[in-house]
Amino acid sequence: MGFGNAEEGQGVVEAMLTGSSTAIPTELLVLAWGCVLLVFNILLAGQLRTRQYGVDWNMGPRDETSGLPALPPRTGRVIRAQANLQETFPVAVAALLGVVLAGRTGTVSHIGAWVWLAARVAYLPVYWAGIKGLRSLLYIVSMVGLLMVLWPLLWG
Repeated sequence: MGFGNAEEGQGVVEAMLTGSSTAIPTELLVLAWGCVLLVFNILLAGQLRTRQYGVDWNMGPRDETSGLPALPPRTGRVIRAQANLQETFPVAVAALLGVVLAGRTGTVSHIGAWVWLAARVAYLPVYWAGIKGLRSLLYIVSMVGLLMVLWPLLWG
């Protein structure tokens, strides 16, 4: 089971710096889609909060929190899902970039990257719907995916 090599990683870096066309590594493609997912989470949470508190509140400094009505449960879940993704996203960025730059990509990191993304995509609607247990399972699956990306970077 090959994990790539340092020359491949150097080739990717050189291609990025020179602008030459090369196939994008799977891990970078997954990272780009992860960024799209994060932006979607941020926009959805913001939209739901604005729907509850109004545009004036959203455009203001948001200093006043006392006296605001409680958020509906689903809105709170979306906000917590966004926070959860933001907590783990730096690890994903470091792992996905690191394995590419080190030239250690391969089957394990490819599968791990897609597992991480698929679990994170499924996490939001499952959390929003309030499906007990499945949310936690998806979080664990996403962590397994990240560990699969980190494996060749650390021990490959």
